[in-house]
Amino acid sequence: MACVQSIPPLIDTHCHISSQAFGDDQAAALTRASEAGVELVIDVGTEPEDWDRSLELARANSAVRCVLGLHPNSAARWSDWVDDSLRHLLKRPEVVGVGETGLDYYRLGASAEQQRAVFVKHLTLARELHLPAVIHARDAYDDILDVLASEGSGTVGVMHSFMGSAEQVRRAVALGYFVSISGPVTYKNAHTVREAAAAVPLHRLLIETDSPYLPPHPHRGKRNEPAYVSLTAGALASVKGLPVEELAQATTENARRLFGIA
Repeated sequence: MACVQSIPPLIDTHCHISSQAFGDDQAAALTRASEAGVELVIDVGTEPEDWDRSLELARANSAVRCVLGLHPNSAARWSDWVDDSLRHLLKRPEVVGVGETGLDYYRLGASAEQQRAVFVKHLTLARELHLPAVIHARDAYDDILDVLASEGSGTVGVMHSFMGSAEQVRRAVALGYFVSISGPVTYKNAHTVREAAAAVPLHRLLIETDSPYLPPHPHRGKRNEPAYVSLTAGALASVKGLPVEELAQATTENARRLFGIA
């Protein structure tokens, strides 16, 4: 693996390290993350068959916590069993959030109406269980913000892997949500992402990999992993005009505050 800049402390607030993309390399990837100054990763289980695997990883490793939910592309799978099972698992001590939920109009694996209904169900769970909601958005930022404005009262959470506009950042922050930046902030032509990142108040800023997806430069085209969050931190610090140590400290404190991590 190419040299990764060490910038402790960092929290990768969104990854899928329990997924099959890591296979036999999972333990080594967690070791590389620790060596790069990543003290905690939050694994996100997006389908019912992922939930136990995510929980098992968090139970076995004190440097892992998990978020559980049903991805919007799978909203048609929602059922009473899913509702009951998810509600039960969200009460586990390893779980720090609900999601990822939201709207995805790019693939439309489920209809917009199904996605919206399941999004609202996740927000209800987040409110009732006092957990943050982790929001997935693709080609749907304005509709998501409208749902949060109408149905999200009493919830907090994060717009994960944000790629919307600076104005949408301001709307999300006004609704009480955090904004998380991922690998594309390092891409040469990602001017809109950098403009949005610059608009996020430091006290509402988080950082993530979304691994195995969205690897930062110079790893584009390869599998992403939590260690690379340090590369994103370096690029984000430059966007914010801050020393990388200050950026790392702020995003780690923000993550601990949002997800209730001691």
